[in-house]
Amino acid sequence: MDFFSINSILVHIPLGADGYDLSYIEAVGTVAGLLCIWLASQEKIINYLFGLINVSLFAVIFFQIQLYASLLLQIFFFAANIYGWYAWSRVNEQKQMELKIRWLNPKQTITVAAVSIFAILVMMFNIDQIFGYMAKIVVLALQGMGFNIAMPALEPDAFPFWDSVMTVLSIVAMVLMTRKHVENWLVWVIINVISIVIYFHQGVLAMSLQYIILTGIALNGARLWIKAAKPNGS
Repeated sequence: MDFFSINSILVHIPLGADGYDLSYIEAVGTVAGLLCIWLASQEKIINYLFGLINVSLFAVIFFQIQLYASLLLQIFFFAANIYGWYAWSRVNEQKQMELKIRWLNPKQTITVAAVSIFAILVMMFNIDQIFGYMAKIVVLALQGMGFNIAMPALEPDAFPFWDSVMTVLSIVAMVLMTRKHVENWLVWVIINVISIVIYFHQGVLAMSLQYIILTGIALNGARLWIKAAKPNGS
């Protein structure tokens, strides 16, 4: 059995017309992702270990199915997990955590919202060119490492607006999480709800179900972090 191959099937899930073949690598990557989000909601620093496992395995999956833009996003998430682990583990002279769960202040909220909207609009009107350029970078990098792959033929994005929203907000949410801002959970909820609808519409029922679970975890994370932020005076 080749664990890293998407063709190594763990179980056939009877969802949809033809069902869904869940590979070992996708199963482990998904469980790691769920554990990462759950542990983050509990403010456990080990969440970043499972986050690194999740994004690494998903990067391998996206490489095999030739979703190079999504692969590049996993590389960003890998770096963000490393930074988050570092930021959450820093202590001051009193050996207390430097970062505390808190809300963005009004100025920060306006800045994050403005940058997000601008980035979404730019990506929406240029999404095929941006993803094509990103895919080309990844392919050239992999070719430079000795992989025998060719640039795939990229079809136009099926949902340019919603895909742009999910991509930009995923980056925003990850950055907010590394800085322990409560708003990260609210952004994840928005991303997850959009993902549920998109994946269901596209017939990927297993992933739609996964994001239903992630939405529940994100809502619980928001509840816990809102409660924790109040005693901090945030």
